[in-house]
Amino acid sequence: MIAQLPPDRMPPPRPEGIPRFQRLFREAAGLNFDKADLKRYEDFIDHRIYLLLLRAEANAKAGGDVLIEPWNLPITAGLQECIEQFRKMDETIELEPILDRLANRPPLQFSYSDETEAMLPDLAGGLGVAVARTLKIIEPDLKNPQTRQWELATRVFELLL
Repeated sequence: MIAQLPPDRMPPPRPEGIPRFQRLFREAAGLNFDKADLKRYEDFIDHRIYLLLLRAEANAKAGGDVLIEPWNLPITAGLQECIEQFRKMDETIELEPILDRLANRPPLQFSYSDETEAMLPDLAGGLGVAVARTLKIIEPDLKNPQTRQWELATRVFELLL
């Protein structure tokens, strides 16, 4: 029989996504990714996806659409390249957590199509590749991003995307 610690003394569970995101950051830009980065990454991705959906909603409205379609998303050539790099990595990002976190944001006026919803994991992965590359551009010798580098990367994205 194996002794088990009481619930109040059990170590916190390790988030299952950490190894996946460690590989993503290591492969995209040679960066080390730790638990603190997971929260920063999720906050960054959630905010970026929400802003892209807001812009897509305005594009859909201007085009007379009733749903947010993939072509309404303002995906730049650079972001498309990062999405393609993410796809080549053969990594996956679960859709459900993205949708759960988006549900905590102010609601959009338009719903998004099934095709738009289906592309959200690749969009999140592409944004992950893009932010990893941006962190490396900000500080080429960087190995483990800290709060300062995340803040600088976020400021760059605020200007460009």
